[in-house]
Amino acid sequence: MTIPIKLYEPLYQLKPIAENIWIVDGPAIEMPFGVAKVPFSTRMTVVRLASGKLWCHSPIQPNQDLLDSLAQLGEVAYLIGPNKLHYAYLQAWKDIYPQVQVWLAPGIDQRAHAQKIPLPKGQELTDQAPSAWSAELDQVLFKGSRFMQEAVFFHKASKTLILTDMIENIETSQMKPHQRLLYKLGDNAYPKGKTPRDLHLTFIGNKKVARTSFEILKNWKPEKIILAHGQCFLENGQKELNRAFKWVGEAGDSCKKSVSQ
Repeated sequence: MTIPIKLYEPLYQLKPIAENIWIVDGPAIEMPFGVAKVPFSTRMTVVRLASGKLWCHSPIQPNQDLLDSLAQLGEVAYLIGPNKLHYAYLQAWKDIYPQVQVWLAPGIDQRAHAQKIPLPKGQELTDQAPSAWSAELDQVLFKGSRFMQEAVFFHKASKTLILTDMIENIETSQMKPHQRLLYKLGDNAYPKGKTPRDLHLTFIGNKKVARTSFEILKNWKPEKIILAHGQCFLENGQKELNRAFKWVGEAGDSCKKSVSQ
């Protein structure tokens, strides 16, 4: 069955973003949304560390051509499950690379168990980057949601922010009308994709916490933003970040409101 969404072909090929960082586009998937299903493109990010080891963020379904390309780059050493919606292929990768380290965002263990999806044992991601990659990648948990915490990463050398679902920018031209409408209403349609509305609504009551997380991302001053779903923002990263996170409000909003009252 063909899923009606733009794919970023060629699939399963390393596409350089800057020195030592690549994206790999994968096939489309469908996710349930109420009684409907909505299509998503998939994408992983690969960073080659100074050690020569490979750091693989949100691995897509493995493919032999991709595995062969990775073998030419270095040793697959770290698999990253960045949030509780992005872990489905970790076990398949662990089966291929038994010695790999698996790192998981909070909540993945519980969700995988509930969904009865195989999951390799892993270490939990925190606000502190492990020594294996801290010199090259910053990280933080984006907090405040009642649903999930996403681990967000910043590749220092290329000034590239690596997001998963905190921003989506889905191209909808090939979709059915009701699917296009869902993305438009959901705030995650190209070219002005933002944090999906259903996700940012889970921050109600915790906007101050979200703002604190956002300020960390903002202070990294990203020039590029890699997204797991849809068209990446490879130019004007700071501008696009500020636009996509307007929902968190300004740092002084609560003070201004108090003064006006």
